[in-house]
Amino acid sequence: MPDTVLAHAPLHPTTARRRRRRPKGPGEQTRVREILSYLAAALPASTSAAARLLALQCALRVNTGMHVRLPNGVLRSLRLNTVQDPWRELEHARWLRIIPATVANEVAAELLDATLFGQAPARPDRMRAADWALRASSPSTAGTTGPLPQLASAYLAANADPQAGSGLSGLDQMARACGLPLAQLPTLLDQLTATGLLRSWQSCPHSGDLHWTLALGRGVHDANRQYDTAAPGTTDEGGART
Repeated sequence: MPDTVLAHAPLHPTTARRRRRRPKGPGEQTRVREILSYLAAALPASTSAAARLLALQCALRVNTGMHVRLPNGVLRSLRLNTVQDPWRELEHARWLRIIPATVANEVAAELLDATLFGQAPARPDRMRAADWALRASSPSTAGTTGPLPQLASAYLAANADPQAGSGLSGLDQMARACGLPLAQLPTLLDQLTATGLLRSWQSCPHSGDLHWTLALGRGVHDANRQYDTAAPGTTDEGGART
């Protein structure tokens, strides 16, 4: 009886595409946490929350040529579509430079810090993290509109346990990541508690630790739920293919 060779049936294109899009590294929450930590060190301490929100999306969406195209839909989601100062801030800090856009509904830039790729080298994974960060920093998640509470919302969600919603961080670390004087941090946390993002928070002046608990269904829970109901890796908020 002749030997039989079993040939593997070719993968269906849709199946192959799904497999290629499977994340190969840390999850979205971890990537956002890493980029926020990187930005805290890479940007001047005086960089505004609006510029940091913008830099977070740029850092996660940059391609291998260090270029990023930010659709107007993303800027609208962050309430930054009519604000020019964040771009000028990042240019003044020599973190990026604006370049001509190829289409009318986007802003294009070249990022100038080559060490960025040490944070998250795989672009499909970073694009998923960019979507996660967009939801975590949306006004609906933060419970209010404004770059500072939106950035703080992303920080708290990225540094919280995804199941329990509780988090631990240094007071100075959060203040630095948000570009906020340390003395103003309690006021911000009280504001986020009042808007319903936080269930509770407490700080220890002796150790410098900050403990918090996100309200049920907010922050990391909300970002994960919205992300899971979307079609990851298909389109961004501006309708551009990723």
